[in-house]
Amino acid sequence: QVRLVESGGGLVQAGGSLRLSCTASGSTSNINAVDWYREAPGKQRELVAANTSSGSTNYADAVKGRFTISRDNANNIVYLQMNSLKPEDTGAYYCGADWTDYTDYATPWRSWGLGTQVTVSS
Repeated sequence: QVRLVESGGGLVQAGGSLRLSCTASGSTSNINAVDWYREAPGKQRELVAANTSSGSTNYADAVKGRFTISRDNANNIVYLQMNSLKPEDTGAYYCGADWTDYTDYATPWRSWGLGTQVTVSS
């Protein structure tokens, strides 16, 4: 099992910054890729940033150049640094992880955190 807990959300003015953290516990050595999604009211959950198993990163066009995903593997934390925030960045942000259960025929699993709210005022 991999458990994820997000933190760092809050209320910020447009142009400001926030850093979200996602702390993983459990079978953390089995984690492959990690990512951040967000869900705005009335909209579908969308990918914001991902850090793949090969170490590469990719970002949604809407956040390129403003957001940065990074991993602290020693402490099992994934960060999302968000700069130059805009009101349209408002939403619930969720951390996700793809991991493998090697005790069960290498079954792939997906874990989600419960989310942290980010509100950007204009």
